Amino acid sequence: MTLSQAAAARDAHRLMQAGRLDEALPLAERAIAGVTTCVPEHALLASVHLRLGRTDDAERTVALALGLRTGRADAYDGLAFVSMALGSHARANELYQRATAMAPADPRLWYNLACSERSLGRLEAAEFACDRAIALDPAQYASVLLRSELRVQSVDCNHVAELEAALGQRTSDYRARVFLGYALAKELDDLGRFDEAFGWFQSAAGARRARLDYDVAVDEQKLTRIATVYSDAYFAAASRAAGREAPAVDSSRFLFVVGLPRSGTTLVERILSGLPGARSNGETDYFSSALLSAQAGAGDVFERAAAADPDAVAQAYARCALPGPSATKVIEKLPLNYLYLGAIRRALPEARIVVLRRSPLDSCFAMYRTLFAAGYPFSYDLAELARYYAAYGRLIDHWRGVLGDAMLEVVYEDLVRDPARVGASIAGHCGLPWSDAAIDIQANRAVSLTASAAQVRRPIYGTSSGRWRHYRSHLGTLIGTLRSCGVPVPD
Repeated sequence: MTLSQAAAARDAHRLMQAGRLDEALPLAERAIAGVTTCVPEHALLASVHLRLGRTDDAERTVALALGLRTGRADAYDGLAFVSMALGSHARANELYQRATAMAPADPRLWYNLACSERSLGRLEAAEFACDRAIALDPAQYASVLLRSELRVQSVDCNHVAELEAALGQRTSDYRARVFLGYALAKELDDLGRFDEAFGWFQSAAGARRARLDYDVAVDEQKLTRIATVYSDAYFAAASRAAGREAPAVDSSRFLFVVGLPRSGTTLVERILSGLPGARSNGETDYFSSALLSAQAGAGDVFERAAAADPDAVAQAYARCALPGPSATKVIEKLPLNYLYLGAIRRALPEARIVVLRRSPLDSCFAMYRTLFAAGYPFSYDLAELARYYAAYGRLIDHWRGVLGDAMLEVVYEDLVRDPARVGASIAGHCGLPWSDAAIDIQANRAVSLTASAAQVRRPIYGTSSGRWRHYRSHLGTLIGTLRSCGVPVPD
């Protein structure tokens, strides 16, 4: 690669990060022109194609790169990441394994392999990869947390002493306080040492919250604004405008599973994807990106989104969502899509929507005890959690009133108590034939990239219901704020 090609690659990456994809594309193409060895820039070009919705071009770029002379480990690591985005998870895993074989002293590559192994349900292999990463670099904190999450720790086999020692040595290290704090709290919770666990959950969440520029009042206003824009009058006007021409996309193929994180969305996804004719894209931003690309008119961002051409949104979404294995129904499981249910209904009027609801204290505490990779900044403070939960509930109440039969609400506690009955109801709403075999989620070999990726490799269980009661003495702020916001909670 020449110096000018290296400069083109740097500029392409910068433009891609800025969302200027059309400008990034020719530079990324120039970066690999005439290259005969597999290089990281092949993954860069494939990523630009992906961001533009050109999955076929991305796939061709990956295939081209893999047909060239062997390159560096980071080239295959990058192609593995793109392969995951393309849904080629087995190939991604092979490429991550290739990368670690080529550079076995790179802890970052072992962490990436661990994540891939977990997504495929190979939890022992994932733990082995975590151990390799940590042995190479004790500051590989993400690997430490992932290792703790892979299984239920036992009295005879855990990392509590190791984690306590590491935290005692790294009191001023922010990343250690967060990642190791959540890991230690999780393992103490597994061992039933709940008071100690809460202390570490609180410490880790507090450290994370201190680094965030966030005001829950802004989110409360946004959720209220969404309900105002997508009013009964809005849908009445949209209904009058509909039907003038045949829709550009068969929206009946799409299923959206939404809800607050840790409310059971992954469980529903696993059940549905275990039925014939259904597959899942996992958690993507396909819809929000399609909506953003088509927004129009004046006003604030919510009004511009509501004014977007529904056919343009539908076509942009379908270009990203439909490529992949053949399926009658395609599942989209990004929890945050609850913000876009009005726009989904407008652009994809025949799509089915499933909304998960979980009891307030279990829902909030499940979020509080989770370190999210991105998003959900309200989840690191108990009072903010309660306020957001209440605002979310008001938005769901609004959607219930305006979306009608398109939306099915599912109570998580009902689902884990009687998965066959509730699962059949969900399948019926989504237009899928039911089979009781779908509730054997541990037999579903489909990948999972969510925070629940390890849990879904076990049979459906209801032991997490009522888990908050172990922490009752620590949750006064959460309980009091929920009640002050009008959310009923048990005594």
